[in-house]
Amino acid sequence: MAEAPMQDPARPWPPPAGAYAEERGLFQLLQNMLEELLIHKPDDPIEFMINHLKQNNDDAPRICVLGPPASGKTTVAMWLCKHFNAIRVSHETLLFKEVLMQTEEAKAYKERNQKIPNALWANLIQERLSNVDCIKQGWILEGFPENQEQAWMLQSSGIFPRHVVLAFVQTRHRSAAPFTPRILFFGPPGSGKSLQAALIAQKYDVVNICCGQLLKEAVADNTKLGELVKPYIDSGCPVPDNLVLKLLTERLNALDCLTNGWVLSGFPRDVKQGEQLQKAQMNPNRVFFFNLPYESIMERLSQRRTDPVTGERYHSTFRPAPTPEIQARLRQNPKDKEENIEKRLDTYYSNIKALEHFYQDAFYVNADQDPYVIFEFIESCIIKPLPCKNIRSL
Repeated sequence: MAEAPMQDPARPWPPPAGAYAEERGLFQLLQNMLEELLIHKPDDPIEFMINHLKQNNDDAPRICVLGPPASGKTTVAMWLCKHFNAIRVSHETLLFKEVLMQTEEAKAYKERNQKIPNALWANLIQERLSNVDCIKQGWILEGFPENQEQAWMLQSSGIFPRHVVLAFVQTRHRSAAPFTPRILFFGPPGSGKSLQAALIAQKYDVVNICCGQLLKEAVADNTKLGELVKPYIDSGCPVPDNLVLKLLTERLNALDCLTNGWVLSGFPRDVKQGEQLQKAQMNPNRVFFFNLPYESIMERLSQRRTDPVTGERYHSTFRPAPTPEIQARLRQNPKDKEENIEKRLDTYYSNIKALEHFYQDAFYVNADQDPYVIFEFIESCIIKPLPCKNIRSL
């Protein structure tokens, strides 16, 4: 019997589709819909979700402001309402401002100086929060629930606040998007970008891409793009942006980069290149700027030496040659001469402020410390989910 033909493995979502879904909150919407299904367990899930999408505004705040008497609940609630254009719901508004079906019954208890039953409060709140203005604009519930029974009744009525105010103020919302690392490293020469990229790639199996190395590999492999790049590499002239971007786009669209993610250094070098990368839908989701003092840069680079026999690299201070024989034959790369380091730094610093403004959600790394301390910081920024951009924060 003939064997069934092998099917190609399913390709992951291309970056443009993932970026579109992440920017427009589609992952968050999917998570909210799944939560609603699990909570309500409707007999007709399709009809339930249609109604949910018609009525529910998942960006609208649903917040409880709780606290003892004179703790400032009203002030905080009114401030939140103004900030979010939300509806304030409190004892006062329910009994004296709203015209609800059960308001008169609640007022009667109040006039007789009797405690309003928890069930009646729950019904009043449910009726008010089901109005169109609360659904569309969101609501700030002040002073409710007052006890565990009221909280249980509110939840039984389908009222699930997203936040109690203190937690809401102190916590930034997190994206529900599935995460494939797309990491950019910026930093002056000698700041340790290559080492950190190698450590990240080794631990998380992401693809380590150095733009300069990518260009050299294209030339060495005699690819069509490599033939176009070769004259620029040989003459030491900058490779035109269109060639670099074409080569980079081809690499970042490869299956291993789409599946595992990538860490990129050496591109973009200026805002124009950053805009080109963005236009090509190769958007990073983590950006790091390495900061290193001028003196440390000079110390790291100007004292580097290479053994022409073995290719081994040494440093006069941090890793001296083990024997006088090796020491005698060491050579310095011309790019590590002080005058050439100065030129490279001038180029880097002439563009870095604009790039920092372009990538406003970037992390900043103190590169003048132990490499493994730096790695732990970068790792913590990568594994933590980012704040969700489409939800307002205080």
